Amino acid sequence: MQSQPPSSIEIEFAERAGQEHARVCADTRPPGLLRRLGLWRDEQLVRRALKIAGEPGLILDLACGTGRFWPVLAEHGNRVILASDNSQDMLDHARTHHPTSLLKRVKTFQGSAFSIGLSANAVDCIFCLELFRHVPSSEARQALLQEFHRVSRDTVIVSVASHTPVEDEFRQAGFEVLNYQEFIPGSSVWRVYVLRKTG
Repeated sequence: MQSQPPSSIEIEFAERAGQEHARVCADTRPPGLLRRLGLWRDEQLVRRALKIAGEPGLILDLACGTGRFWPVLAEHGNRVILASDNSQDMLDHARTHHPTSLLKRVKTFQGSAFSIGLSANAVDCIFCLELFRHVPSSEARQALLQEFHRVSRDTVIVSVASHTPVEDEFRQAGFEVLNYQEFIPGSSVWRVYVLRKTG
């Protein structure tokens, strides 16, 4: 049975939720201990996911917000980073929060995650840590996954609220699960999945 495409309301909700999360994460106030621990754990999960994905050389940071993970993505010296967000204001803001040496390695462009302005098999890996877990319905997640399948030639890294039953959705969209990690092992906070195209 064919799934219904997401409505414009669902798309707008998901993209606004992802942007709000990115804005909150970009808060420049001195972080408290819990926030610092959370950021450290996020970066640890991302490094491990990239390793499982085979240290992809050309990566698309989709719905990148303020570029929170660009320093981690750039730790691999030969990696090229494309970064896209629905909000040009968010992309402009991101460019004020990173050193010039890092920004030289990041090419940004505005666009929707539901209709990525790149050709088929354009990148080694799609990295979508903030947006995907805010998508409210299976139909909208399937639309995203189908677009991810079109644009990535190999792997996808997404985060998901742990209670969301997504593994069947991954398979339906043509991905296999290589690995998942929980933000807090045994908790229901959220997971980071590494997926590989199967077809």
